[in-house]
Amino acid sequence: MHDDDEVSGRVTLAEVAKEAGVSMPTVSKVLNGRSDVSRATRAKVERLLDAHGYRRRSQAASRSPLIEIVFHELDSIWAMELIRGVENVARENRATVVLTESGTRHTPAPEWLPGVLRRRPLGVVLVFSSLPEDIKRQLRAAAIPFVVIDPAGDPDPDVPSVGSANWAGGLAATRHLTGLGHERVAIITGPEDMLCSLARLDGYRSAMAMAGLETDPRLMRFGDFHVQGGFENAMELLEGPDRPTAVFAGSDLQALGVLEAARLKGLRVPEDLSVVGYDDVPLAQWSSPPLTTVHQPLRHMAEEAARMLLRPDDPGTAAQRIELATHLVTRQSTARLEGREATDRPGNTESACSIGN
Repeated sequence: MHDDDEVSGRVTLAEVAKEAGVSMPTVSKVLNGRSDVSRATRAKVERLLDAHGYRRRSQAASRSPLIEIVFHELDSIWAMELIRGVENVARENRATVVLTESGTRHTPAPEWLPGVLRRRPLGVVLVFSSLPEDIKRQLRAAAIPFVVIDPAGDPDPDVPSVGSANWAGGLAATRHLTGLGHERVAIITGPEDMLCSLARLDGYRSAMAMAGLETDPRLMRFGDFHVQGGFENAMELLEGPDRPTAVFAGSDLQALGVLEAARLKGLRVPEDLSVVGYDDVPLAQWSSPPLTTVHQPLRHMAEEAARMLLRPDDPGTAAQRIELATHLVTRQSTARLEGREATDRPGNTESACSIGN
């Protein structure tokens, strides 16, 4: 702990220690994320630091030239796009990117926190839908800015975040298919407990309603954003004579699973089945056939998140939301349904949303 650490220039750490009924070394352990402090004591000290508006005056000198990005899994294609975005900004600022895998898709694991407090990076980019209050308090107490790249679309109001227009993306994908004359359009969205999945599903429902079509619950499935989930759901959807003529998959990986299911069922894409993905990862243009998909600006999202960390207005304490536009990219996996006239121009439906604070 440094001699010039103060609480808002009004209350010293010694006074915080006295008010909490603990020693100065205990306050120092809390600030530095040490594990040898009881949960009750840590919570008491953090509440007092937070109440007194604690700011570390020597924070710039004590930080490492690192930007940390934390995922719950690193083995996905879209994770690589996010990493490249953060690296672009880190390179501009002569910083190094640290990758961490921790927790679930909702939040990092508690054991991640002591390590990041020891590393003291310039900031942390978290690819999660939420952050526990305990983690937020300790990062703020240590003056470590953080931003969430929000895959679920439901950030806490006090957390800086970057997201994209999921409802508009689902609308664009489905309008493209109904515009090609498809009436039995299936959807395989993402996990049911993620709002991005529900937003894409709502966009699908809205597009079906706009086309004067009823939605069939048997054609709506929740997947897991991975190839296997898309494959298994598509195998069930494509059973029987009353199958869908088009499938909107909630991710490009799920769309690849749909393509494989169609192949095994003896269906040609797009002659017998049109398929739309979501994300527009680089692999989408190399699938067979090249995939029509909704472009989610993953790399741009990561760049914006990293820039938020490095802005002088301290994004770790002032919540800000940036939402980026999505748009449809038309390739060769969709076609007009035989015998139907197109009612909309394929690929011409874009989100009206743009970057906003």
